[in-house]
Amino acid sequence: MKDFLLEVGVEEFPANVIENSLKQLGERFVANLELQRINYSDLQLFSTPRRLAIKAKLAENQEDLNEEIKGPPKSIAYQDGEWTKAGLGFARSQNVDPKDLYLKDFNGAEYVYASRYIKGKSTSEVLAKVLPEIILGLSFPNSMRWGSYDIKFARPIAWLVALFDNQVVPFSIGRINSGNKTFGHRQLCEKPVEIADLNLYENYLKEAYVIVDSSKRKELIRQQVISKAKEVGGQVLLDENLLNEVNNLVEYPTAFAGKFASEFLDLPQEVIITPMKEHQRYFPVVDHNNNLLPVFIGVRNGADNHLDLVAEGNERVLSARLADAKFFYQEDIKDSLETKVQKLKDVVFQDGLGTLYDKTMRLINLATEFSDLLGIEVDRQLIERAALLAKADLVTQMVFEFPELQGIMGSKYALVSGEDMLVARAIEEHYKPRFAGDSIPETELGILISLVDKIDTLVGYFSLDIIPTGSQDPFALRRQALGVVQMLRSGAPNCSLKQLFEKSLAAYGSEFQAKNDTLNKLLDFIKQRVRGLMRDEGYQYDLIDAVLALEVYEVGDLFKRVVDLSAFRKYSEFENLHVAFERAANIVSKAGFTDKFEQARFTEADQTFYNHVVACEEKVNNHLKSGDYASLLQALADLRKPLDDFFDAEMIMHEDEVVRANRLSLLSKTVSLFDSFADFRKIVIT
Repeated sequence: MKDFLLEVGVEEFPANVIENSLKQLGERFVANLELQRINYSDLQLFSTPRRLAIKAKLAENQEDLNEEIKGPPKSIAYQDGEWTKAGLGFARSQNVDPKDLYLKDFNGAEYVYASRYIKGKSTSEVLAKVLPEIILGLSFPNSMRWGSYDIKFARPIAWLVALFDNQVVPFSIGRINSGNKTFGHRQLCEKPVEIADLNLYENYLKEAYVIVDSSKRKELIRQQVISKAKEVGGQVLLDENLLNEVNNLVEYPTAFAGKFASEFLDLPQEVIITPMKEHQRYFPVVDHNNNLLPVFIGVRNGADNHLDLVAEGNERVLSARLADAKFFYQEDIKDSLETKVQKLKDVVFQDGLGTLYDKTMRLINLATEFSDLLGIEVDRQLIERAALLAKADLVTQMVFEFPELQGIMGSKYALVSGEDMLVARAIEEHYKPRFAGDSIPETELGILISLVDKIDTLVGYFSLDIIPTGSQDPFALRRQALGVVQMLRSGAPNCSLKQLFEKSLAAYGSEFQAKNDTLNKLLDFIKQRVRGLMRDEGYQYDLIDAVLALEVYEVGDLFKRVVDLSAFRKYSEFENLHVAFERAANIVSKAGFTDKFEQARFTEADQTFYNHVVACEEKVNNHLKSGDYASLLQALADLRKPLDDFFDAEMIMHEDEVVRANRLSLLSKTVSLFDSFADFRKIVIT
């Protein structure tokens, strides 16, 4: 095998597209190698803000292709000792001489076949053709054209490196031709860097002030910021998301420490940390008691020369940001949080759904109703207060400037205004979970307000037929629905989601209730989120489908059914359960359900089986109420022997109509017991 290198150089990528773009590039490259029959090994991926790169070992040539292609049936392609038009057309399509076609049996019938041999081309020749397709096939959230070229990419392509066995693989994209020259750091290395030996690729770029391996660069940043924080007597607050972002903003990282005025420490920590992280990409520093220090750690894209000037410039920028934040904070606390509620009348929630004030009034009404359904025992005045103030911080100057602080500042301002601690926590928590992997609210009041808010949002948008499709979800409704599922699963497992949606739909008024399909769409949307969570947790698709087929809307109960059914499937008793269901369901599905009993016409075997079914029914109902699904499934499995005995003793499809109806009713009753737990028809037995 020979060494290969591809590097796509660009004007700076946005930091948030690099990881996904590199992943796509690797996947497309591998898929094309496999399609082109080129063996590979030792695949490596590299990235910086100015480049995406792949390094690998590739076979010198494609593998030769020997394949047999099945054509049309003999009856169509070969008649009266001659090839028909269909046969000749098949030969042309496969580029073979008709005399080389032959007949061969396939599943008891004769078909025309052709053998084709294609000698593998050189890898370099194949790469020259496929590399432009691989590169231009990358997709980005936003693409751009440049110049007069009909080429779309995240940023203009500035250079291309393509080497196989240290020889250039020739191709071009627009006006850019592939070659063996890359570029180092924009400020620290002005001249192109020639790659004479692609095995030294990383070394060449390191000498040009570029750490091209993103994982090595990230670890270097981590160690540098930790070390800098220790130098100033603290410890860095490491945030993996911020670390990833900074890693994708620099090619040659050098950490530095900066300071800000101690007077800003009087502000809430979040007010200081948010401008640092979200706007300046600085790492905060705390002491050993986790108190914020008037220090930050920044990461420069460059060497360690003149770091004092770099730190000074960044200090000025942060000081201006913090001065603004201090002004906003002081202005916001001049009035109580409650006085800001009226200003919500001027903020549209969504066209067609009223203002944020209208939403707040719905939250107040729904919160008290939801608390009864959820079994949340919190003082009604606290519930109404939390609902009233939940959105009030959206009209504060601080949140207008730093939207990331919504909820957090509401909590701070609530405490300054003298509100109850539970109310303040609920205001902050009601936005949770904010993102995938985020925690749910910790307090009952936080869960209540969060559920009311998210369900009100879902119901409103669905009522307007604004429903996520494909990858389009501009209002993050999937995230809102997932949050509802997580909270109901953990905080209120036995609450009916259907009832919550009905209450919320009613709060919007009769105009929205008239849309009968809104509720069904909402319930289906939520069940899709439940299905996704269950699959992510490793449960088998057929068990999930069996449980979700039920008209059960208690999220926690759905999860418990899947968990217990999955556990029971591992036992030998599961076979008895499934056989019992299948034997009864197969006959009922053909003959139809019936519930007509004439016990006076029962035979001894009929009566015996009836007694078993009634006893099982009592157990099933009790276990459904208690949630003891393991015992419920065992009770269903125990029906197998009585059912087998019943089949052995009696003919179900008896010629006497009454006797037949009795026995079909017994089987229908048996199937309904299974159906009360899950739709066992959807379970796949291999």
